[in-house]
Amino acid sequence: MGGIGIWQLVIVAVIVVLLFGTKKLRNLGGDLGSAIKGFKSAIGDEKEQKNSVEKTSDTLAHNSTSSTEEVSKATESKAKETDQV
Repeated sequence: MGGIGIWQLVIVAVIVVLLFGTKKLRNLGGDLGSAIKGFKSAIGDEKEQKNSVEKTSDTLAHNSTSSTEEVSKATESKAKETDQV
């Protein structure tokens, strides 16, 4: 008495085919498939963009750390030169 049986699903499928026709159902299936494909590609693009932003920020952080180290080394070497004079 509980769930939907196989015969009930078959009857519903036959009624849907009779109401809409196979051509409209085929078009609907194609549209649904392309919508899902577009959604997946948009999600993939978003993840790819997020990864590229993270890589860029890591690169910038590394470069700024390297620049800071270079500036401090240059300052130290100039200070040593001044002390020697």
